[in-house]
Amino acid sequence: MNKNLLYIILNFLCISLYAQDFDSLLAIDTVVKIDNVTITENKLDNGIDQSYLKSVEQFAIYAAKKTDIISIDKLYTIKARNVGRQIYGKVAGLNILESDASGLQLDIATRGLDPNRSSSFNIRQNGYDMSADALGYPDAYYTPPTDAVDRIEIVRGAASLQYGTQFGGLINFKLKDGSNYNTPLHISLQQTVGLYKFFNTFNSIGGKYKNFNYYTFYQYRRGNSWRPNSNFQSHHAHINLNYDITEKLSINTQYTYMYYVAQQPGGLTDKQFEQDPKQSNRSRNFFKVNWNLLALNLKYKITPKAQIQTQFFGLIAGRDAIGNLSNIQQQDVLGTPRTYFKDKYKNIGNETKWLYKYKTTQKNSFVLLVGARFYKGHTTKIQDLGDTSTTASFNFLADSLSQGSDYKFPSFNSALFAEHLFTIGKFSITPGIRYEYIQTKADGKYREISTFNEVVIKDTTIYETRERKRHIFLAGIGVSYKPNTSVEVFANFSQNYRAINFNDIRIALAGLRVDPNIQDEKGYSFDIGTRGIYKNIFNYNASVFYLSYNNRISEVLQKNTATYAIYRYRTNIAQSRAVGFDVSSEVDLLRIKSTINQDFSLKLFANLSYLNARYKKSEDHNLGNNKVEYAPDFISRGGIAFAYKTLNLQFQFNYVSEQFSDASNAEIPTVNAISGIIPAYYVMDFSASYTYKWFTLKANINNLSNNRYFTRRAAGYPGPGIIPAEPINFLATLIFDWDYKKNKKVQ
Repeated sequence: MNKNLLYIILNFLCISLYAQDFDSLLAIDTVVKIDNVTITENKLDNGIDQSYLKSVEQFAIYAAKKTDIISIDKLYTIKARNVGRQIYGKVAGLNILESDASGLQLDIATRGLDPNRSSSFNIRQNGYDMSADALGYPDAYYTPPTDAVDRIEIVRGAASLQYGTQFGGLINFKLKDGSNYNTPLHISLQQTVGLYKFFNTFNSIGGKYKNFNYYTFYQYRRGNSWRPNSNFQSHHAHINLNYDITEKLSINTQYTYMYYVAQQPGGLTDKQFEQDPKQSNRSRNFFKVNWNLLALNLKYKITPKAQIQTQFFGLIAGRDAIGNLSNIQQQDVLGTPRTYFKDKYKNIGNETKWLYKYKTTQKNSFVLLVGARFYKGHTTKIQDLGDTSTTASFNFLADSLSQGSDYKFPSFNSALFAEHLFTIGKFSITPGIRYEYIQTKADGKYREISTFNEVVIKDTTIYETRERKRHIFLAGIGVSYKPNTSVEVFANFSQNYRAINFNDIRIALAGLRVDPNIQDEKGYSFDIGTRGIYKNIFNYNASVFYLSYNNRISEVLQKNTATYAIYRYRTNIAQSRAVGFDVSSEVDLLRIKSTINQDFSLKLFANLSYLNARYKKSEDHNLGNNKVEYAPDFISRGGIAFAYKTLNLQFQFNYVSEQFSDASNAEIPTVNAISGIIPAYYVMDFSASYTYKWFTLKANINNLSNNRYFTRRAAGYPGPGIIPAEPINFLATLIFDWDYKKNKKVQ
């Protein structure tokens, strides 16, 4: 039997198991009379949660959109390491790169989009931007500690109308706040240890008193990867203060700080990976991030039907990378200069939304959402020779700035958007529109050097200024049918747009060239699907999708006609399209029979996505019907979770089929290991937790079968070359939760 098919069948056994008893599930009475309700401490968390967002939540309309919810407190796994495949294990279709052993960065995508630093998504924290630059450099160098997150909200491509123009859609990290606790003081202390000297401490304080609530945390994390030359340490801190001035008016302020330094062991060639994936020949590569996020949020309830929210946000941040980025088969010669990239980001913005709910008849209800956004960013990027040391010293060589590149990238964005939800009986329709004005500039200089037979034939410093202004109109519409409150059939269409990245304008890497006439990307996405939940026993979320992507930016291999050297060329290579389906579901088998002891729970979850992503209309680059890079045909995850009172055990299985790392679909790896196949892989994880009064003990075994695999061929940092995934690993966490008011553990 085909190995890929076998892995898919293993995951889908979860679905078939509860399909066998689906008739009895439907036979359960729909009316339950409860005379008395008693709430007790430390009891089993019964039932299955709704896995998708409601039609209207807070200041957003999600009706007829493909959405997912991840409730963090429902995860049994240890979250200190931010293992993506475990955190996002119940969301279908996410391709997750496992190239950051520290868990400090998130690399995910869906439907054949670029997973590098999740740049295809609009990434937000509590509804405001948190990436480097939402327009020109949407890379997410900062990821909130999962222990601080209440839930993760994911909206696929149709989020372009409310949140921005990105093809991937929205990922919003909703952090915990004081409203999570019914006490003036709740203390949580978490200590985690693991293999390779991993240590994590996460400590939070939160509470609610009268009209005031607050939440703050501090996290410190350090450790090594399993490879040499790979240590890291990080600091995260956050404070959230909320005050209800009146019953109608509230004010909220937030500040987030993150700082980390990580040594990166570099990539490997295919031969090196086969010989020993643990090896490293880069001892001088380091990465540093400094992040400061600020937000001020005002909410006012104008009338019982109308309310307004205005949110100011800002970012002061930096990213530094220093090391040897030459071909990985070349040894790093100690004492030679390193390449140093220094970025600074300063952004400020405001987003204001007005929501109006009204009815025309008893069965017909309408919701109007109107919003405006203003955003100003300023990014500086300097690239030059760095010092010759072996430490995490981020310094340029003296008098070297004239030899590299030095650019300023100011940007401005204003947007107006509106959506209207018309609900007429069981049907609803949601048309929407968005207008964007985008202005980006590039002002700087770079050095251009040409050699022939190791003789410099050209050495010129070039000064340039570029400016682009765009007026973008996006439209979309969604349709939904709800025969009852538990089932929905939906369809939506939305246009998408993505401005060129600052790195697409000017970056100098060995073996990489960028088209000076590179253009923005445009397209649209379409979904049709169904979702529902039955009596907190069974939920499902399934859809078929189509994504059209014009002027897609990627890299192809080209040859220098003078020197015959092979280099990567970054340009608008083709139109691509992605078509497929994704389905996810979860069932609590022991809730099907009401006579079973309620102290027990046995949950099965499974998801599967199929993707056919191909390049079209690519006459200039001869891509023909090539597959899109980082677009595996199948992604499947599933698992089983058993609980008895406060004891929880979970096993998870993950499978990702073969994928290519570049648009040329090179099957034979290049000597630098940047291009080539990423083989199919599977990985298994086991988690356990037990709670007694104020204490919870957790344990994880990741990559249970100690598989050797990789998910990424990096062109630059943290490579270049193959980045091996983590082998078997063990983590243990001790959590202390204390509630001042009740002197008992908060559930």
